[in-house]
Amino acid sequence: MDRGKLTYILLIGIILISIILAIVAYPKLPAKIASHWNQKGIVDDYMPKAVGVFLVPFILIILFLFYLVIPKVDPLKKNIIKFKLQFDNFIVLLFLFMLYILVLLILYNLGVIFNFSKFMIPAFAVIVYSAGILIKKSKRNWFIGIKTPWTLHNDMVWNKTHRLASILFKVSGIIIFIGLFLYEYAYSFFFLTIILATIVPIIYSYVLYYKIENK
Repeated sequence: MDRGKLTYILLIGIILISIILAIVAYPKLPAKIASHWNQKGIVDDYMPKAVGVFLVPFILIILFLFYLVIPKVDPLKKNIIKFKLQFDNFIVLLFLFMLYILVLLILYNLGVIFNFSKFMIPAFAVIVYSAGILIKKSKRNWFIGIKTPWTLHNDMVWNKTHRLASILFKVSGIIIFIGLFLYEYAYSFFFLTIILATIVPIIYSYVLYYKIENK
């Protein structure tokens, strides 16, 4: 089977599973369900169950539409084809991540008590690390990657910036996972590493671009 068609089938399958789970769970859930947990794993916010349980399927449908549209409308769509395999892999993983959140949300609100925040740490770690894999393979485009005026203007700046960003995101994923064992620092690990992995490549792209231009 064609890889692209397989990805479509997987994504649609995940969407359908999320909708079925939401429909089955809906009558059994309380009117308001827990929707946010603080660093200690204590619930600190609630929302109506109709919003909470059907939000993930709605987001997945929107993401699926973006997945279909991006390769078609990007002015540099030929470049997206060059890393379509990595793009597809990441999208499937992102969909599984969202489904994972929905399952945890339903279980918790059905009375299965656990530390929601702790269960999210490895999932976040995998997503961030996988973003590093995608970023490394990405070619210049308008939707995916570190998109600054300097990376979009120059292939060399794009490639070098994304090699650096790839390393930073992979390291961030590992550090976030370590937060599972040093839980009191987990939130700090997450926010600090993500901020650095994002800000440093932006600054680097600016410096590199003007260094090349001056030469």
